[in-house]
Amino acid sequence: MKQPKPEQYHEKKRHTEDQFPYNTYLCTIPDDFTEVPVHWHEEAEFIVIQKGSGTVFVDLTHYHVTAGDIIIVLPGHLHAIREISGQKMEYENIIFSVDLFRSRNHDTLDSEFFLPLLSGELNIKSIYDRDDPLYESLSSCLNRVDTLCASTPKGYQLALKSCYFEFFYTLYTHAEQKAETSDRKNHAKNLDRTKAILSYIDRNYKEAISIADIASYCGFSESHFMRFFKNTMGVSFTTYLCDFRLNIAARLLVTTDDSILSIAESCGFFNLSYFNRTFKKKYGVTPGEYRKR
Repeated sequence: MKQPKPEQYHEKKRHTEDQFPYNTYLCTIPDDFTEVPVHWHEEAEFIVIQKGSGTVFVDLTHYHVTAGDIIIVLPGHLHAIREISGQKMEYENIIFSVDLFRSRNHDTLDSEFFLPLLSGELNIKSIYDRDDPLYESLSSCLNRVDTLCASTPKGYQLALKSCYFEFFYTLYTHAEQKAETSDRKNHAKNLDRTKAILSYIDRNYKEAISIADIASYCGFSESHFMRFFKNTMGVSFTTYLCDFRLNIAARLLVTTDDSILSIAESCGFFNLSYFNRTFKKKYGVTPGEYRKR
């Protein structure tokens, strides 16, 4: 069986249709999957927590999220979704192209709102919870969108757009222009560095990657790189790399007929006993048992 292409950090999978670039679907962690790895894409993404709790990572910050929370991920921004051990989380994923709401003539709506929004000049929060003063207005818009998408009456796309224009209006009228501070510049630079590191992992995870290799690629000393990665991602580089490889191996075990040895080697594990041991530690079963489930 042909191996599927592993999910990339810069995700190029198309989530929407050209004619109406908008899509929504429900997910449950860990029933559907244990996590959505760190990635970014060209569409905007709203995550609405329906039940339970979990962890969402947006632009170098981890958030504990619970039912009702609205998470806003702008195009090109890093994000991930992870379970909290022993807890289940149901959430709605809304993915759309911002071009759906932008004028082709680049009118004042574009120049005064969408361009500053996409460039990070507007101070839009990543998470709006029930205690936020904007929550009721934002939640009401999304609830109306859900009703429209469930029934899809004639012309529902017009009503859907009107709901989102109201959503964006609420954000815009309460957003402040971000000052061009050194902290903001450093944050943007760290995001770019993190994307570069994650892209490097995606291209090279099948090979042996040493701290010296990745540090040299970033132009860091080894100690500086290890501190930067731990402070940014919350785990050490070696732990993160191992976990990333295991996630890919788990997918290959259930989507291909390749031998366990072949899968281990294709994911950068060149010692089968080590692969079996670390796999069981993460998933609670051996690779062979995982494949049979």
